[in-house]
Amino acid sequence: MPGAVIVHHHTRYKTYPGEVTGIVVFSCLIASVAGFIFGYDIGLTSGLTSTEPFLIKFFPSIYEQMKNQVIVNQYCKFDSQILTMFCSSLFLSAMTAAFLAGPLTRAFGRKWTLFTAASAYVFGACLGGVSINFPMLLTGRLLVGAGVGLSIHASPLYISEMAPAQQRGMLNILFQLMITVGILSANMTNYFSSKIPGGWGWRVAVAFGAVPAGVIALGALAIPDTPTSLIQRGDTATARKTLLQIRGVGDVREEFDDLATASEDAKAVASPWKELFFGGKYKPQLTFSLLVPFFQQLTGINVIMFYAPVLFKTVGFKQNASLVSSVITGLVNVFSTFVAIMTADKVGRRALFLQGGTQMIISQILVGTFIGLQFGMSGTGAISEQYAMCIVLFVCVYVAGFAWSWGPMGWLIPSEIYPLAVRSAAMSVTVAVNMFFTAFIGQIFLTLLCHLRFGLFYFFGAWVLLMTLFIAMLLPETKNVPVEEMAHVWKKHWFWRKFVIDTTDARSAEMRKRIALEMS
Repeated sequence: MPGAVIVHHHTRYKTYPGEVTGIVVFSCLIASVAGFIFGYDIGLTSGLTSTEPFLIKFFPSIYEQMKNQVIVNQYCKFDSQILTMFCSSLFLSAMTAAFLAGPLTRAFGRKWTLFTAASAYVFGACLGGVSINFPMLLTGRLLVGAGVGLSIHASPLYISEMAPAQQRGMLNILFQLMITVGILSANMTNYFSSKIPGGWGWRVAVAFGAVPAGVIALGALAIPDTPTSLIQRGDTATARKTLLQIRGVGDVREEFDDLATASEDAKAVASPWKELFFGGKYKPQLTFSLLVPFFQQLTGINVIMFYAPVLFKTVGFKQNASLVSSVITGLVNVFSTFVAIMTADKVGRRALFLQGGTQMIISQILVGTFIGLQFGMSGTGAISEQYAMCIVLFVCVYVAGFAWSWGPMGWLIPSEIYPLAVRSAAMSVTVAVNMFFTAFIGQIFLTLLCHLRFGLFYFFGAWVLLMTLFIAMLLPETKNVPVEEMAHVWKKHWFWRKFVIDTTDARSAEMRKRIALEMS
């Protein structure tokens, strides 16, 4: 019977015939560039807020205050809520767009959502680059935010639906790799554009984001939509043709039947949002869609990435040295992500989460202690070069731990655990929670640093300890499990099986029977 779970003696889950074909790699690469534009904005933002010509043009009063402020306490750096709010506007715009992304991906498919997102981003980046007043700048920023929100919703979903189960982890982590490359590129662009005489270098940095977004827009025209999305929209003929093309084998009947069954189950759900939040059937998925992005932000990574230049300046590096240090952490971030790419489908998701989490906790405690011993509670005092290098070293150890655990897994887990019926809605929740807490933590970080002082690192360290325990106890292993078979993972889990309502009820059985008749 199509859609039935075949349990082999050696493996617990189905393996469909097929391999990683060139078209799958190309398509996943194009989709993963969405990560680049997201990362580029994270890096760009941290540079813009310390760029003098930019501040003089759009925030003259803040620039004056900044110049006149005498800093005696190393923890209480210049803090402008207005400037931080400007940075956060992108993430709040992305959060709003994430809710539109659900209906968009369902109605028009993952591919056209990527195209729409990239177009909005190109327009926004160009507008930002040529803006002559604040309303223009803000409009550009909000459009860029909308592009980010739509694309980071569609991209991980697209990759997880295109990739064969055995290589899904590796291909999906391309998205996180692109985020890290984007952050690094922005750091480099900030550095080189600040060298342009005439004070208009920031315009180059802002407008440059249109280049990778243009790659997504053009690429989206060349790649196929996912078979899942095509079946969901009723185009079964194209879906079968696409599946044959991307799997590179002659017989894809079994996988196609399972996708068709999942699609029929999804159609029976009138309101995905209602089903996700109040249906009671998806408690584990709802828990992870809310907590994974929440925890990902509470690792403290964005604080390190946003404020690496500020942080290194705080511990005594000069202006250029602090930029160089953030390029170093950027490189560590990129190269450590390769560890996850190589190992996610071999050692599994849990092992990376637990090892990376432990590494992050230890390094956060050490960084906090070093800074505390040097500046004490008063926040006064200078720092020796050896001491500063020690802090940079452990910040790098922390970034490496993040780059093969919460970084990639924070996007991979949500994209692979949701059943088709609630997949778009649940992914919207994940992206929105992620964007909200990115903005929220960015908004309160400098205030927290001023009040908690070096204890801020212990604060994030405690959160990492909590989330590592959460993963250890509640996340089942999902490596090599086909996306449409994921329900069985929850049924086997010691805790979640109490909450999972078995979907093989009369309605589901009836539906499968009907599909079997149609297919025969």
